[in-house]
Amino acid sequence: MDIATGTRASDAERDAVVTLLGRHLADGRLDLGEYDERVARVYATRFRDDLAPVLADLPRLADSAAAQPKPRGRGVRGLPLWQQIEFASWAGVSLLVLVIWAAISLGVGEFTYFWPVWVIGPWGAVLAFRVVTGFEGRGCRSGAGARALG
Repeated sequence: MDIATGTRASDAERDAVVTLLGRHLADGRLDLGEYDERVARVYATRFRDDLAPVLADLPRLADSAAAQPKPRGRGVRGLPLWQQIEFASWAGVSLLVLVIWAAISLGVGEFTYFWPVWVIGPWGAVLAFRVVTGFEGRGCRSGAGARALG
């Protein structure tokens, strides 16, 4: 005895539709508000038949493009995400110490000893060394870290 008119949708099917919506968001076909609304509709859906209308007005994506995800972790400059975060931290702290030094110099009325060089210089040299050599990237893949965690 079949009570429901459609087949129930699985979590994997809902996730696949949300992944497609994410690709349409990244391509600029959806804005963030519309994406959120559609994702909420997908996760509230019970039946497979109700998943199709969420994608009805969007073009079908090529299977080859869907099978090949975009590389993650690389930014505009080709640096891994963790190096971009470290650089942003270094730049923020460098700006902060320069502002502090400038405020002190203005308060005194003359340029004081340029102590920010001791914060900016060594930290920047370490970051530059790690970017050029990829030092930390190789160390993270070693088995020693995995053995220590497991």
